[in-house]
Amino acid sequence: MAETREEWIKKRAYALWEEEGHPTGRDSIHWEQARKERETLETSAASKDGTEVKTKAKRTATTGTKTNGAVKAAAAPKKTATRKSA
Repeated sequence: MAETREEWIKKRAYALWEEEGHPTGRDSIHWEQARKERETLETSAASKDGTEVKTKAKRTATTGTKTNGAVKAAAAPKKTATRKSA
C-alpha cells in the first residue's frame, strides 16, 4: 500500500529528528524541512518515495550547436597521422 504525502513527511521529519540526536523543540523545523523535501521530490524526476530517479528522454543529436543564437558547424574529426610500415 502506498503511503500518503503526510505519512511520508511524518516519517522524514522523525528521521531528521533522530539524525540530529533527538533535540527538544525543533519539531516544526523538522516538519517544514520534510515538507520542502517532499515538494522537491514531487517536482523532480525522482520517484515519490525518493528511492529511484527516473531517466529523462535523451535528445537526438544535431549537426550543429547553438551559441548566442548563432549555429556553429560541428567540428570535423581530426585526422590522425598514420605510419606506413616498410
